[in-house]
Amino acid sequence: MSRTAANGNSKTHLNQNGLKSEDIKKNGYHNKREKNGPGTSVASRQHRQESFEQAPMYVAVMTYLGFGIVTLFGYLRDFLRAVGLEKCHLAQEREEQKDFVPLYQDFENFYTRNLYMRVRDNWNRPVCSLPGPVFDLMERVSDDYNWTFRFTGRTIHNAVNMGSYNYLGFAENKADFLKTVADKIHQYGVGVCSTRQEIGNLSIHEELEKLVASFLRVESSMTFGMGFATNSMNIPALVGKGCLILSDELNHTSLILGARLSGATIRVFKHNNMHSLEKMLREAVCSGQPRTHRPWRKILIMVEGIYSMEGSVVRLPEIIALKQKYKAYLYLDEAHSIGAVGPSGRGVTELFDVNPADVDVMMGTFTKSFGAAGGYIAGKKELVDYLRSHSHSAVYASAMSPPVTEQIIRAIRCIMGKDGSTEGIRRIRQLAENTRYFRARLKEMGFIIYGNDDSPVVPILLYMPGKVVAFAREMLERKIAVVVVGFPATPITEARARFCLSAAHTRAMLDQVLHHLNEVGDALCLKFSRRKYSFRPDLCDETDFELDS
Repeated sequence: MSRTAANGNSKTHLNQNGLKSEDIKKNGYHNKREKNGPGTSVASRQHRQESFEQAPMYVAVMTYLGFGIVTLFGYLRDFLRAVGLEKCHLAQEREEQKDFVPLYQDFENFYTRNLYMRVRDNWNRPVCSLPGPVFDLMERVSDDYNWTFRFTGRTIHNAVNMGSYNYLGFAENKADFLKTVADKIHQYGVGVCSTRQEIGNLSIHEELEKLVASFLRVESSMTFGMGFATNSMNIPALVGKGCLILSDELNHTSLILGARLSGATIRVFKHNNMHSLEKMLREAVCSGQPRTHRPWRKILIMVEGIYSMEGSVVRLPEIIALKQKYKAYLYLDEAHSIGAVGPSGRGVTELFDVNPADVDVMMGTFTKSFGAAGGYIAGKKELVDYLRSHSHSAVYASAMSPPVTEQIIRAIRCIMGKDGSTEGIRRIRQLAENTRYFRARLKEMGFIIYGNDDSPVVPILLYMPGKVVAFAREMLERKIAVVVVGFPATPITEARARFCLSAAHTRAMLDQVLHHLNEVGDALCLKFSRRKYSFRPDLCDETDFELDS
């Protein structure tokens, strides 16, 4: 059984090797062009490439059973702690404070105390090198079931990094590439110690904003020092009481926090489901605000370009059509898509060939494809000028660090080819090739993966809590660093490992990862897919990824 991100009625159409039938053998990259005709538009093609396969029923049953068993053991351990047979490591109320309102709620900490602590060694691992395609990890062990850790003094060298959002490989330390960044440290220092509205507005900040606007093909842009705050602090400046926010159910926490801080009414539509979104838009326009039935001051649709847990891509053309039909506004978060998709790295607007002017608020971050920090808001000049005086992040936050600003400038100039080289476009093509190759091989092996064929975020479904832990530990033993995610960050039956592809990954690295994935998948019985794929390497080794002229 398969379900799409929209309504569960469409199925993904792939050929025997998991790639589109139009892929041809040519110069080492994939050709994504199709002939014109019914159902072959960019939007419909991208939607067909995105599907979510459901696991067999027994997998869901075993997953619930696994959580039930660990929960029962959790209650048993709590009983042993209560009678003094097991030491309690968590903070507790002092005896003389028992009559006061409790600071620590035992039941609220149940999951952390009895489930998460047992597997905490799989997260927050200390990295002691550049987080590039490979990195070094400090080995640590626990003598008390992960309540505390101690370092062994040993370093795990050259683990393949499959978890960082280093999509274009700009998180690097090559002296030739970073010379301009080093020069800016000598010129400006490493910190501004002031806001942009006071004395923290440097010439390179204005240069960056002009470059971002040119790159995105919009009128103006504004940059911020923190990606999370770009959403959480700017959304309250755009909407407020009497406004309606329609938010995708899988939106990032920063979008959710910004929506809550705004005071606007929030309604959630099903992920990438256009029927759900249009139903809410129609109801909002027809009924207005609750009780008074006055028209909403604004209706704002909030979506992401690439959803970082699912690997799915927004259905942008359909959302723009609905937004125009019902006179709503569109807020597009391109944190994971800018630089990572599109023939020249301009994100989902370029991927779907839509006019950037049709998106009212374009947001993105520099923390992923650009190997830096911070975020931006782009769009019409009136929008940006308004935010300069009304955004909390613009008024109160410290200005972006000069070397970080220069790092973003050099990355964007490289992508646009303004540095006189073709390195930027080479990286974009390499990322597209790596993404196609990795996804096709995983499908052929029999793993269930989520998301769009163009998405460098590749979730592998593991489902059962015990297998999540065993998978992460076994992969680290093989020097493969992976990110595993489970409940409550995902639905309880959809725990997963999330792989992030990078242009810096070589084919040898990917083959090494795939080799170990194949072995671990067999050992832990993780190949749940009931679809059959036949992979032929010649179609992925030498294929062509052409740019639209």
